[in-house]
Amino acid sequence: MSKEAIEKRIEPLAQHYVAGEESDQQADAGGTRSGEAVYNQFCAACHTSGVMGAPKINNAGDWGPRLEQGMETVLRHAIEGYNAMPPKGTCSDCSDEEIQAAIDYMTADI
Repeated sequence: MSKEAIEKRIEPLAQHYVAGEESDQQADAGGTRSGEAVYNQFCAACHTSGVMGAPKINNAGDWGPRLEQGMETVLRHAIEGYNAMPPKGTCSDCSDEEIQAAIDYMTADI
């Protein structure tokens, strides 16, 4: 076997990700994901139909009371988790800016 063949056979199958660092997935995608991309991949499952009380996308009746608390509170709840929503809505590698972009996307037409 050649040295290259041996290196290929023993190369790692996966890499670890440390919270707060940019993941390979983010780097491959060109960095920060758009609010629409985050919504489609992580938020749509609950925020399209309102599963377990999730505010539906662009629904003023659902979002109004939340937005009245201020965007800082809405963002904090999204990042830390609130009621049935897990922290960052299951997007563990999303940056705070990406979470904000997803909220902005979900409330753009209100």
